[in-house]
Amino acid sequence: MTGAPSIAGAAPMTRATLRKLVLLGALYFAQGLPYGFFALAVPIVLRTRGWQLDDIGLTALLLAPWAFKFAWAPLVDRVWWPRLGRRRTWILAMQLAGALVLAALALADRGDNVSVMLVATFGLSLVAATQDIATDGLAVELLAPAERGVANGLQVAAYRIGMVVGGGVLLGLRDAVGQRAVFAIMAALTALASIPVLVAHEPPLAPAPPADAPAAHHFLRRPGAWRLLALILVYKVGETFGSSMIPTFLVDRGLGVSDIAWLRGTAGSAAGVLGAMAGGALVGRIGRRRSLVAFGIVQAGAIASYAYLALATPSTLELYAWCSFEPFASGAATAALFTCMMDWSERFSSGTDYTVQASAVVIAQIGAAAVSGFSARAFGYAAHFELATGLCAVAVLLAYALFPRDRAR
Repeated sequence: MTGAPSIAGAAPMTRATLRKLVLLGALYFAQGLPYGFFALAVPIVLRTRGWQLDDIGLTALLLAPWAFKFAWAPLVDRVWWPRLGRRRTWILAMQLAGALVLAALALADRGDNVSVMLVATFGLSLVAATQDIATDGLAVELLAPAERGVANGLQVAAYRIGMVVGGGVLLGLRDAVGQRAVFAIMAALTALASIPVLVAHEPPLAPAPPADAPAAHHFLRRPGAWRLLALILVYKVGETFGSSMIPTFLVDRGLGVSDIAWLRGTAGSAAGVLGAMAGGALVGRIGRRRSLVAFGIVQAGAIASYAYLALATPSTLELYAWCSFEPFASGAATAALFTCMMDWSERFSSGTDYTVQASAVVIAQIGAAAVSGFSARAFGYAAHFELATGLCAVAVLLAYALFPRDRAR
């Protein structure tokens, strides 16, 4: 596996770079839009209807397509309609599928039925995960190494802006305009986000590497691949383990749906956008390895703040402060991790390479989220967040120890 060159700083913002960022930002926004809504709406609805924390935690398994998308990533890399292009074939098809699912929910009479919401969550996860394979591959092919820090900051930021709109604004307006109107708006926004890729041109297909080169082999067969996967698997576990119980924690503290939507979905996601942009801007300046360590430490401190909230009686200002700090830290750490993952992907097999790594992240996150409810129910919220903080600290140590020394630092 060949490495990316050492990067001293970020690329200048040229018109060509800006066009790339607009294109990628629109697609990542489209992924975050329905996720932001369902990630908050589902646990809130289930908790208000009496579901237990461990059962709510298990709904993370509905995101399984994100974990196993590596299984069909080679298909996305190898099969496409030549008139549209390798990436646009899949991106446009999945954008259309997502808009149709949301439109169907808008037309359904029982869009707020628990079973319908759970099926829709799984279906939209499958669509978005497949779109993400092609979008990530396109990003690796479009971006120069010096553009990747800023671009990955934008990737996380655009996804979180989608979450702000879906999980903050639209969820907050659900009681006022009705859930069917909310789904109709999401369907329209998904269709609009398809316009930049519809008019874009793909870069030329990269030539196949020599048969004897490491890059010619599947990602998992390349030297050092399993070390990279070990780092990727542990990095977000503690943060996900802790943050998965934040919506139910806020419900149990007596907050209503609208309060949580504005607190977590709007203020929190907006802070996540700022964190992602800050992390993306800094990763090219301070180096990949230092970014993972520094942002990982901040991430651990952010999760620790919830242990304080569980033991104290915080004011509204404190709630907004800490509920914004955690997604800010998470956004910065995620941007750094995604930049490293892009460096570790080959251009010819970019969709598969990046997807294998991204699937490892999601497998770890789904596993952590699935067991988080059992932990919170058994130990209480304060101890649960303390345990999550410890896992974050372990991840920082392993990120430092496992980071390959021959990579950009």
